[in-house]
Amino acid sequence: MIIRYFAWIRERLNRDQQELALPESVQTVADALDHLRATDEDFAAILPPETVFRVALDDELVELDTPLGNAKELSIFPPMTGG
Repeated sequence: MIIRYFAWIRERLNRDQQELALPESVQTVADALDHLRATDEDFAAILPPETVFRVALDDELVELDTPLGNAKELSIFPPMTGG
């Protein structure tokens, strides 16, 4: 799966994407994020579980409990604000 990072998340990680082979136990978006936190110290440091952000699977905004299914891409965005 390709993981894409946007805005300040991308800047703090110093990368805009990475490709991961997720284990079969990773079934939902939340599982994928927990896996990233467990395997990537930088990700865990800037996006602890209490951090507010948005996610999309294959360009569609989804909730954290959404199954990954056959998605090819997970995108992670900081909260969007208006003004």
